[in-house]
Amino acid sequence: MSALANLPIRQIAYFVPDVRAAALAHHRLFGSGPYFVAEHIPLRRAVHRGVERTLDHTSAYGQWGELMIEFVQQNNPGPSAFHDMYPEGAGASGIHHIALFVDDVQAEIARFNAAGHETALYAEMADGFAFAFMDTVAVAGHMVEIYQPLPQLTGFYDMVAQAAKTFTGEGVITDISFG
Repeated sequence: MSALANLPIRQIAYFVPDVRAAALAHHRLFGSGPYFVAEHIPLRRAVHRGVERTLDHTSAYGQWGELMIEFVQQNNPGPSAFHDMYPEGAGASGIHHIALFVDDVQAEIARFNAAGHETALYAEMADGFAFAFMDTVAVAGHMVEIYQPLPQLTGFYDMVAQAAKTFTGEGVITDISFG
């Protein structure tokens, strides 16, 4: 049995051309939200399939029942884990990844790699928080994002979930920044 078998999915993420439009559409269809939009999320490092690259992305984070939902768009051209699934300029969108909390990101990367799943992205945010996209597309139809449930992450998840508890449908989008 997989070591990840008993880990709950913490988030489902969609790649989209416009995170604000996607968040509003999802809210209208499913009542999800509110959404917190972080523009140009600062990364101090992004390694796409072993190559250091620039990755400029924007995300909208909201709550959909018990699950966090993310809409993500890539702002810069070029290869990325997002464009691996949704080629640049194609205008395509859809599920990109699910996210799991793991005890040790590096150990899980090694385990996924040993099982034949390439590291599509390893990234570190400005504060050193690390995450990785593991390429499980061939077996799952999407990638798997892994990260440790450090206080800055769990606090953010808690804030989004708490906001949903009192969400009345007004003020669907709020701007935030990381770093």
